[in-house]
Amino acid sequence: MTVNANFSDENDDSPDETNVDALDAIPGFPFPISPASGLYTYSALLSGPLPPAPVREWPRNPQHPVPPDPPFGHADAEWSGAEWADDGNVVGGAAVLPLFRSEDLRLDVDGNFAQMTASGTAYSRLTARNHWIASLTATSTGWSGDIWYKDNAPSFPYTRVTIRVVRPSFWRRPTAAIVRFSGAGAPFTRVYAWTSARFRSVEFEYDTTPDANQVISVDTHDHPNRPAGIRDEVLTIDTVYRRAGFDVRNSGGSGSVPVSGAGANGTWSDAEMHDAMQTYWSRFSNAPKWSMWVFSAALHDMGESLGGIMFDDIGPNHRQGTAIFTEAFISVAPSADPAPAAWVRRMRFWTTAHEMGHAFNLAHSWQKSLGTAWIPLVDEPEARSFMNYPYAVSGGEAAFFATFDYRFSNAELLFLRHAPARFVQMGNANWFDNHGFESPDAALQAAEYRLEVRANRERAEFEFLEPVVLEVKLTNEGRDPKIVDSTTLDSAGLVVIIKPDGKPARQWIPYATACVEPRAEVLEPGLSSYESLPLFAGLNGWDVAEPGVYDVHVAAAVDGAIVFSTPLRLRIAAPQNAEEERLAGEFFTEDVGRALTFSGTVALVDANETLRKTVDRLPSSAAAVHAAVALAQPLARDFKSLTIPETDVPMTSVADADGSVALRRAKPDQALSVMSTATSASSVDAAAETLGHIGFRREVEQFAVALSDAGDSAGAASLQTDLAKVLSDRGVLPRVVDEVAEKAGTFAGPKSKRSASTKSAGATSARGGRTKPAGK
Repeated sequence: MTVNANFSDENDDSPDETNVDALDAIPGFPFPISPASGLYTYSALLSGPLPPAPVREWPRNPQHPVPPDPPFGHADAEWSGAEWADDGNVVGGAAVLPLFRSEDLRLDVDGNFAQMTASGTAYSRLTARNHWIASLTATSTGWSGDIWYKDNAPSFPYTRVTIRVVRPSFWRRPTAAIVRFSGAGAPFTRVYAWTSARFRSVEFEYDTTPDANQVISVDTHDHPNRPAGIRDEVLTIDTVYRRAGFDVRNSGGSGSVPVSGAGANGTWSDAEMHDAMQTYWSRFSNAPKWSMWVFSAALHDMGESLGGIMFDDIGPNHRQGTAIFTEAFISVAPSADPAPAAWVRRMRFWTTAHEMGHAFNLAHSWQKSLGTAWIPLVDEPEARSFMNYPYAVSGGEAAFFATFDYRFSNAELLFLRHAPARFVQMGNANWFDNHGFESPDAALQAAEYRLEVRANRERAEFEFLEPVVLEVKLTNEGRDPKIVDSTTLDSAGLVVIIKPDGKPARQWIPYATACVEPRAEVLEPGLSSYESLPLFAGLNGWDVAEPGVYDVHVAAAVDGAIVFSTPLRLRIAAPQNAEEERLAGEFFTEDVGRALTFSGTVALVDANETLRKTVDRLPSSAAAVHAAVALAQPLARDFKSLTIPETDVPMTSVADADGSVALRRAKPDQALSVMSTATSASSVDAAAETLGHIGFRREVEQFAVALSDAGDSAGAASLQTDLAKVLSDRGVLPRVVDEVAEKAGTFAGPKSKRSASTKSAGATSARGGRTKPAGK
């Protein structure tokens, strides 16, 4: 395809030309046509309301030529007379502009994956005031269509737009777009100046550890299994997102982060990854508002089953971060694949783009109908999108890549380009009352399954300050064995709605979203699968904290349909003493919520201080159990930390700052001292109750492994044996108790045997996890 010579290369950072992908040029004769799509802007600085602009007076901006008669010789009554005026400060005949106003117009009618859509946002004092979206059809002079979506727009009555683009010549880039708003009130016209070929801007930084194999570019013809007509090119992650509509910039310092001094343990825990994200964003707090850190490491502690994880909403400006584990299952090609090395490169590339898509608040293709959708959405289980799992479509991974064009679906592109910015960036819109959870249509339910949400106690009553941890249970109530996806009950895939009495409902959104290798599991008739649900805190803050009554609803996707739980009603008690009331302000914070969710932190110093106060001042409370666990776990094992030297010299990346990964050696004696609060003979049953059976097993087994690695195999075996007794006394399934008891013997064997056993038993992670290690 011929490329317009007037356009710079997509990697050209020259200030006078916005990056334009070669595919944006539209073939034409005698020259390729410059696309009309892109970002157009309008701004006005006013000392007060102004009268309407005179008829036919063009804005005094040298960028804008005087508009000709209807373009290209076409007559169109819509573009005659006074409608050419820029009545900028008049809406329905009334002067309404505040002191400062700016507007964006995103026109999406040609170029890459055009959606035939226009959207606009008006700002007052840099705060978004209203947002609209219209579907367009071509006319003789431009495009027109109805406005079908409005957000925060009580003073925006218009229902239709007509758009015309002005350009010096047919093949040159536009200079302006003229938009006529009509359909309610007095019509008015706005003139927007062409600003960029992209709709939004974003900054990426790619850092990697030396033991990882980072892949951020791929040759589209490298593997023989590919679409027949796909263009032969070296495609980068940046280009993927440019074609999705973003003006992508790199931080300029992406590179390798040394791991010298980080010890032999090359795998990363949730706590270590979370601390790395916190350290990066706190150190580089001057980064642009739309900015993402992409960190490649070799393996997570979960092993080869976890390919990536996205930590959302970290930092004062709600920036995003994601990690890719390059040596996970994505590094193992199928045994019969004709080009295994190319297969691995492509899967690492896909995983990176997939996890970054989550950071833009894109759901999995098969989960779009769940949760708080910005508009009603339909699931796309067969979509050839970065947000679908290649091995989940009909025909599996081979069928997926045979027709995959390295893109997002149209519904996803509509969201990325045209949804309100806060949805794309933050993704934490409130749920609403009286949702379909109240009376789900039985026809939509997955047959022969029962989903329960419950507490591991006689009554669902919790102390004030106690982090609420529940359990979800999926039971096969049919007469035949069922094949169930191992990730069905992962917290990132569930939809959890929390409804306080007398207040609006909210959706619980976990701090992290993982890309886990799904595996088929057989669920026999009458048997159940279990998972922990730590719903006390998430991206909405502490959803269950204030004293009162709450209803909790859960939905999961099973066999291509939705299964709903009956609501669980739980109660949070009032404070029992003045000390609880005094600690509440420090305890119910985002940092403490994160420290508890990820079983500890080194980076969040203030959170650790609050956890120590909780243990010291409320030693017999359930909150103290959770606090002790979060304090002890980072001490029990070697803990990796991202370090960035303090300096007054401005820096843009970890690599540029000589950042490195350092190791803090395990301190098992200190960990045992702290952990005694949670595991002493007088409180061990209370610890199992407040952590939940699954969470309790996870924490104790991780601690036992840490003791064994520190040389105390006898202590580890004893701790594992005690765990089996506690679970047995609490009525946990005998087969689970047997698994725990048998594992006690592995601590006397070789370390390699212990590590393999630990991976296979699989303590569930804070966000959920694949394995189901305990339950009733």
